[in-house]
Amino acid sequence: MPRGKYVAIAPEKPKDKEQAQRPQYKTCKFTTEAIIADGDGKGEVHKVCANPACPIHHPKKQQPNPDASYKAQQDKERREQAIGYATSVRTLGAITAAVPVRLMKRDLLFVAERLAAMLSENHLTALARQHGIKPAKESDSIAKLFTAYLRRVEEGKLGNAVVELTIILAAARGNSATVLRDAATVYKVDTDAIALKVKQEFAAKEKAKATKKPVAKDQPKAVKRAKAA
Repeated sequence: MPRGKYVAIAPEKPKDKEQAQRPQYKTCKFTTEAIIADGDGKGEVHKVCANPACPIHHPKKQQPNPDASYKAQQDKERREQAIGYATSVRTLGAITAAVPVRLMKRDLLFVAERLAAMLSENHLTALARQHGIKPAKESDSIAKLFTAYLRRVEEGKLGNAVVELTIILAAARGNSATVLRDAATVYKVDTDAIALKVKQEFAAKEKAKATKKPVAKDQPKAVKRAKAA
């Protein structure tokens, strides 16, 4: 029989408990004597087990339990998620601890750029227009133009931009009137005075439009007759 079809039983006794657990140091009811027919030890007699059904020398490979395998995979995924979450929380804590008491331009720019990236194109375009940022040609990216603006303004303007961007984002995701009112309260802005001034400006424009005299349609003809006379 080829070597892979049988297990040769060791003639000597095992040296320790670990060695005693190996199949070649165990006997079974299928153990029998065999003669080596070829190679080293030709003609010698050895005890072997050649029964493929022997549970000691030819144990069947254990098939993985699908339920146990699925549970193990779930446990692994939950562990990785827990590790990832804990790592993120600690990283965020370390970043927060590194922020100075007074935000520097670097910090303000970091926040402003990321807030601006969260704005919709319409909101960003309107905001850029308010700051006098206009694309020179249609292919110009308003996002890149606004980012360039943030990077060149002074620190005070960056602080203003951070508050402005925060208000716009919060208003886009909730009650815009409430968000604006809360911000006005924090910064002690008189919204009633602003509303009154806006109403007065609109009234003045409407009054100027109403008092403007229309030009007569037949005026050119009258001038022509006067010249003829």
